Amino acid sequence: MTEARRWYDKDPVLKEALELLRLQTDDTKAEAADYILSLQEQVAADVIEHLYDTISKYQGKGNRWYDNDPVMMKAIEMLRLAPPKMQRIAALKLLLALEQKSSENLEDPS
Repeated sequence: MTEARRWYDKDPVLKEALELLRLQTDDTKAEAADYILSLQEQVAADVIEHLYDTISKYQGKGNRWYDNDPVMMKAIEMLRLAPPKMQRIAALKLLLALEQKSSENLEDPS
């Protein structure tokens, strides 16, 4: 049986970034969502319209880890609808920021 692939499984960097993001604290997720939403300026108006249609359809009803958080859902959908090059750039920036945050949490407090 073939496993259903998620839209971000095609790019290993994007997949890793979203998997790592899923495991973060709510504060970190909020910061990441703000960053992803800043991409909105670079996405065409028709994509934005599709984004809002998707949000109204799934918000609070979906099974995905981000469906119950309206800001995170908007951010992830924005990323999903962005061109592949923009997805990869955003994923790389997210990975760097999340890995830096994780390493800060591992530092010895003394």
